Formats: sequence, structure tokens, C-alpha cells
Amino acid sequence: MERKTYYFSINLNYQECMAYYKGHYTSIQVLSDCGKTIRFAAEKLRPFMSSIGIKGRFRIHLTTENKFISIEKIN
Repeated sequence: MERKTYYFSINLNYQECMAYYKGHYTSIQVLSDCGKTIRFAAEKLRPFMSSIGIKGRFRIHLTTENKFISIEKIN
């Protein structure tokens, strides 16, 4: 399967994460390192939430049609 890979950083504090977690927002938008804006379901970040929020570098994989495949924290 062909896919596109993008890298981005995110820094959300606990309160910002809780708004997503509680469903106040259904999607999140990030700016990749190459300048592409990417929007995906906020629920995809739930596994990375901690008591301090979500902080770090991520890699997201999309199909060639820009459908979500996976996301992983890289540091």
C-alpha cells in the first residue's frame, strides 16, 4: 500500500487535551514539518495523553487519498 508520511510536533497542556478527550472537539489540525496542514480525528491522540498533556514529535501515515492509517510518537 502506498502511503504518505508526515512529521510534526505537538505541545498541548492537560486542560487542552481534556477538551479533546471530552469530545468538545472532534478533530485536530497540525502543521507538518514540510508546511502541509493535516487534520485528523482528535481521538487518534488519546493513547499519547498523560498527566501533563501531549508533548513530542509524531509521525503520521496517510493513504495517497489522505485517509488516516496510523500515528506514532517518535520521541
